[in-house]
Amino acid sequence: MAPRYLGVLGSFMFWSRWLQAPLYMGLIVAQGVYVYHFLHELWHLVTHTTQLGETDIMLVVLGLIDVVMIANLLLMVIVGGYETFVSRLRLEAHPDRPEWLSHVNAGVLKVKLAMALIGISSIHLLKSFINAPNMTSETLKWQVIIHVTFLLSALAMAVTDRLMMANTKHQAEAV
Repeated sequence: MAPRYLGVLGSFMFWSRWLQAPLYMGLIVAQGVYVYHFLHELWHLVTHTTQLGETDIMLVVLGLIDVVMIANLLLMVIVGGYETFVSRLRLEAHPDRPEWLSHVNAGVLKVKLAMALIGISSIHLLKSFINAPNMTSETLKWQVIIHVTFLLSALAMAVTDRLMMANTKHQAEAV
């Protein structure tokens, strides 16, 4: 009788992956908020161009790039996470299917997310350097430390993923 209960328990655990679907839907709503924020900032830029100096325009444009990069990060998490952890999207024949989706797994997704975070952090750091006269040296120092921490973390994840892939390949060749 025990194996029957284990099968039911296993099926229930596998079904529980669907509890993540509302989380991904929430991220889609958050992406909508970013679209609204982007359009609001873009409208502000267009309607106030004559009152803004070059530095101000550059800061607004970098803010827009930052919003786009965060939206890209959200999209990777939504699509890649859903495909990896919940259910297949069945987009093989779709002409707009992202290329990276064909080889997405938890390791690839982590590295891609880390690289996206580094890109976002880089834009944020560039905005801070452009606006440095209005910032404290303590704030700039901590932003650099956080950025370097992102870089080192991404490097460690990439190396770990590569080592794990090499180990998996080595084990497959041994069989």
